[in-house]
Order: sequence, then structure tokens, then C-alpha cells
Amino acid sequence: MATTTARAQRQGMKRNMTAESSPSTVANSVSGSPIDSPAQSASNTSLSSLDESPEPVKNSRGVLLDTYGNEFEIPDYTIKQIRDAIPKHCFERSGLKGLGYVARDIASLAATFYLFHNYVTPETVPSTAARALLWAGYTVIQGLFGTGLWVLAHECGHQAFSPSKTLNDTVGWICHSALLVPYFSWKISHGKHHKATGHMERDMVFVPKTREVFATRIGKLAHQLDELTEETPIATLLHSLGQQLAGWPLYLIANVTGHNFHERQAEGKGKGKKNGFFGGVNHFNPASPLYERKDEQLILLSDLGIAITFGALVWIGKTFGFANLFVWYLAPYLWVNHWLVAITFLQHTDPTLPHYDANTWTYTRGAAATIDREFGFIGRTLLHGIVETHVLHHYISTIPFYNADEASEAIKPVMGKHYRADTRGGSIGFLKSLWNNARWCQWVEPSEGAEGEGKGVLFFRNHNGLGTAPKKMEAPVAKATAGKGAKMEVGPESDIE
Repeated sequence: MATTTARAQRQGMKRNMTAESSPSTVANSVSGSPIDSPAQSASNTSLSSLDESPEPVKNSRGVLLDTYGNEFEIPDYTIKQIRDAIPKHCFERSGLKGLGYVARDIASLAATFYLFHNYVTPETVPSTAARALLWAGYTVIQGLFGTGLWVLAHECGHQAFSPSKTLNDTVGWICHSALLVPYFSWKISHGKHHKATGHMERDMVFVPKTREVFATRIGKLAHQLDELTEETPIATLLHSLGQQLAGWPLYLIANVTGHNFHERQAEGKGKGKKNGFFGGVNHFNPASPLYERKDEQLILLSDLGIAITFGALVWIGKTFGFANLFVWYLAPYLWVNHWLVAITFLQHTDPTLPHYDANTWTYTRGAAATIDREFGFIGRTLLHGIVETHVLHHYISTIPFYNADEASEAIKPVMGKHYRADTRGGSIGFLKSLWNNARWCQWVEPSEGAEGEGKGVLFFRNHNGLGTAPKKMEAPVAKATAGKGAKMEVGPESDIE
């Protein structure tokens, strides 16, 4: 039976965990991840352009505390134990079943458009205000159906849609291109995210800020953050709105929230390139360091799909008016972007989740640094369970979504207390988590009591006075420059512990 633990002072902030697993006598899975994609998948050979991290040194870890104050233990099971626990039939994929779900989502999009286009008109709904309200509802509904179609293309990218790579990539390219997503470009970078989840230097999405970077962003020094306890709700709100509205296109265009260690790209394509609008790192340029040279034709194919969709949208705008184009497509597209960012953010950002430095990370540890949530009918039916079964997805990404619930239940006894789920409040709780996590999770740093290997395990902290307090840091030591009457100055490196 699942148990729930939480810090006594924070009874409203709990985490749900399964019963503890039996101690493993097998050594931890190290950096090399298991093969979780069919051998013929192009993404399977394109997922790791960076060198693997060395096996971590086993030593004292000290006391590790997550943001809620719960003591954390590093996972001790192996990927083989995870795979062996899952019934064999859960790995079976059906192209016919997958196409059925695609047909369902496209039919839902088409039927909704037909009903609104023919029955929400000045003749049938004379009130302008009522019509505007109904069409606003249309954009929300279409945004959900569009997100469901996006998830199915995501299945294609992981080769979980069917046993046929050709069918997977064809369906994925068509569906993602229709949603202005560069299919192969995203598939490759997303695969790298799966290979390095929770790795501070190699993960590809929602890599949290370190204490030093966060301090720089708000005009403070790192040692000053533990002195700040004032909540800044306006700043949190503005950041959240910007993230939800522009996070997805900024990720594609400028690699926002992705790692920024492109100099390490094995082929040298990352030299001099940094995240940002003009840094040369994006999902559309074949020369981007996100990709190897052998992938460059696939990037161009992705761009072709975007160009076709863009051309179709321009034609619709010129033919039917750009106001109609905005309501019919662009507003639902923004809702799709919102849901994608919200889902991904909440899968990898939570006060209970760790991140790891390069010496402490392993595939098994990183895959456990995710969390399942509950979005009710919307999540389980319209969004094909992507919210509710994400932990499993990071261990075995080729299991189709319609088998994911059963497989998730199968791995919980193996993961034990390391399985994380926050299902409080159902769908409303899922939405509330967007705000709560933005307040609780601002940067990551080692625990105050961390020792040895434990110093490579980083947890979220904040300056809002919520949960575990940030580490106390001494002010940097002033350095005197040579010469009479010289001023005292602080070296930039002295502010980093």
C-alpha cells in the first residue's frame, strides 16, 4: 500500500510513495543507459554526443534533505530489476491501435471545428459576447485535442507507436509538422534528454539554475540568497506567464532551459556556440551542436515539414482572413504550447526531486528524478496518460501509453520509496502545482549536511522562506590589489562555494 510522508511543519505539502523495496545486492546502474529504443531507430544512434560520466565514487553521503525537509536516499536498484518486473505483454506495440488513436484525435479536431464553424455564427448566436465566449472555449478544446495529437507523435519519436520505424517516423513527421514542431529535430534532442535526465551538464530540458546563476539573474551575490526571505509574487507570476506563453518556441529557437555546455560536442560543432537567439543553438539549423553531422538531412526534413504547414497557414489567412486564422489555429496552438510546457515543467520540477552533478549521476538515478501527477479525464484520456505515467516512461520509453498504467504498477515495488507521485487535488492540484513549484523551486544546491558523494546531489531551494532553508554561505573574502592606496576588490570566483 502506498504511504505518505511529509515534514511535520508542512502538512499540506506531501509526497506519495510506495512501500520500500528490498535492498538490492546488485551495484547501481552506471552512466550508460539501457537500450530502450529499437536498434533501427535513428534517434537511438543520435542520443549521446557527449562523453559518458565516470562511475561515481562510493563514499559517505551525509544527510540529504529535499525542499520539504524529507531525508533523501540515492536509489539503489538497477535498470535490470525495473525491466524484469514489467510483464512482457506491456512491451507489445500495435500500429493499428496507434493509428486508431490518431484517427480519434483528428476526428475530434475536425468535428469540433465543424460544429463551431456551422453553429456558432451570427445567425445561430446573435449575441457577440456569447459568440466570443463560445469561440474562446473552442480554442481551449482544440488546444487539448491538439496536445493529444502531439503526444501521439511523441510516441512515434520513441518508437512506441508501432514496431515499424517507417510508420512511426511517417506518422510522427506528419502530426508534429502540422503542429509546427520539427519532428526529427525534436526527436533527437528529446532522446538526449532521456539519456541524461537529471544531469546538470547534459540534460536537454528544464535544467535548473545553480545558486550562482540564479543570484546573478536577480542582481545578488550567491552568499546573499540565504539572507533573503521576502516573497515576490509579482516576479513569480511574470516568470510563470512568460514560461507558459513563450517557453516552447524559445526552447526550439534558442535552447532555453537546455544545457549550455556545447563546447563538449564530440564533432566540434559547439565551438563558440551558446544558448540564446544568436548563439547558434536551435532546433532548425543543421549546424546546431544539438546534432551530429549524420543527422543534418533529418533536420532539413523537419524544416520542410514546418515550411509546408507555414505555407498552408498563410494560404488560409489570405483566403479566409487572418482573424479567422488566429481563432481557428493560432490560439489553439498557443494552448498546445502551454500544455506542453506545463506538463514538462511539472514532470521534472518538484520540491522532492534531486538533480545530479557529472560525477554522481547515473542513468537509473536520473530516471528516478521525475514525478507522476494526476490530471483526471484530461490527462488519462485526452492526453493519453503522459502526465500520470512519466516515471515509467523515463525507464522504458518504448512501452506504448495504453500499457503504461500496468507497467507503472509493476515497477513501483522495485522503486519503493524512490517512486514519486503527487496526485493531491486531482486536476485542480495539477494546475496548482504550476504556481507552487514556481515558488518553491528557484535554484538547486547541495544539502547543508551533504558529505562526499552527497555533495553531488542537488535540491531545489528558494528565497521565499519556504521549506528547507538555503545553505549559509560566508561573504567572499576581499582581495587587496598591489600598490599603495589600492582599493579592495572581490574576485568573481570567490562567490562560488
